[in-house]
Amino acid sequence: MKSLVNTLSTSLIAAAVLTAPVTFAGQTAIADGVKKALGDSKVNLSFRARFENVDQDNIQDDASALTLKSRLTVKTGAYNGISVAAEVDNVTAIVEDYNSTRNGETKYPKIVDPEGTDVNQLYLKFKGEKTSFTAGRQRILHSGQRFVGGVGWRQNEQTYDGYRLAYKANDAFTLDYSYVYNINKIFGPRGSAADEDGEFHLANAMYKVNKDHKLSGFAYLLEYEDNDDKSTSTYGIQYNGNFGGIIANASYARQSDYKDSTKDFDADYLNLELGTKLGQVKILAGYELLGSDNGVGFTTPLATLHKFQGFADQFLATPGNGIEDIYFTAKTRVSGIKLSATYHDFSADEGSADWGSEIDLVAAYAVDKNYSVLLKYASYDADDHGSDTDKIWFQVAAKF
Repeated sequence: MKSLVNTLSTSLIAAAVLTAPVTFAGQTAIADGVKKALGDSKVNLSFRARFENVDQDNIQDDASALTLKSRLTVKTGAYNGISVAAEVDNVTAIVEDYNSTRNGETKYPKIVDPEGTDVNQLYLKFKGEKTSFTAGRQRILHSGQRFVGGVGWRQNEQTYDGYRLAYKANDAFTLDYSYVYNINKIFGPRGSAADEDGEFHLANAMYKVNKDHKLSGFAYLLEYEDNDDKSTSTYGIQYNGNFGGIIANASYARQSDYKDSTKDFDADYLNLELGTKLGQVKILAGYELLGSDNGVGFTTPLATLHKFQGFADQFLATPGNGIEDIYFTAKTRVSGIKLSATYHDFSADEGSADWGSEIDLVAAYAVDKNYSVLLKYASYDADDHGSDTDKIWFQVAAKF
């Protein structure tokens, strides 16, 4: 937190120097501008209550968690393009029959929703015509969150301490670069697993060819301070296209050991998707590979992992032999209720292991702009990885 305060202090001093007047008239103008920015502030309050149950075959007792996340967000208006934002979260467990990784209840399966109050975001932002700069604790979400995300599904979100520069030349080209020195993990806000220090470079460039075709390139250089062997460099490209109602997505990346890592590997990532609409049903078929080299699997430690390879979260860490995931999704809407079903078939990249399969079901309903409910189910059928696992969630959310 001290580093975060130093970052904000330095940025505030720089902003003050840049806008400092030399006349009383100028001081009056600044006072009026600051007053207007504060008057334009927005205050939001949100609540998310969730029940989660986990039945895991290799653990005798089922886990049950009833948690409530309360969030207060304050954003000022802008003065000379400069604004400030602060966001505080509290997670309270009403039913705590689960292993939060911090509460000592190890007889239960893990549900990573530890209790606590945390400064989720606290940043200073400058926004110009084409460029924006953000300093402090912030949310960073890249391109579907497969490589960099916020893990927003969990009650304690993942955020980043550092500096972010975004440049938008026109409607076609954007560039986004962040230097991060600390990652606030979902295991916090307290404890040894709450933070990961290091030097993390996150870069993404996007070019919109036209309304139907988009190209992206990315580079993620992750150097961990306390775990050299976790350090990796990843470079990749992504394509998103629409061919007259047929959606095509493709992504490729190459990952290697980085800096002081003692591992020696070069692993590939590949994702191919085709989707279309049949009547009122959207269907999607995909193949995702997290490859393996020298017994080391391709990893995405900053991703919103719950979105990928099954809601049962059996592959949060990539096995040494890698993963091949063949999946099919169908989505529709009935009486305002969004419905989706996904089937996954998992196998190893190296060797002949059949990891298992999974079915995921979701029903979501927005009551109005303030209230929503969600019901979700995941069933993982284990073969050569993990154990049979069933999870169910019921969630109610409100925002004001």
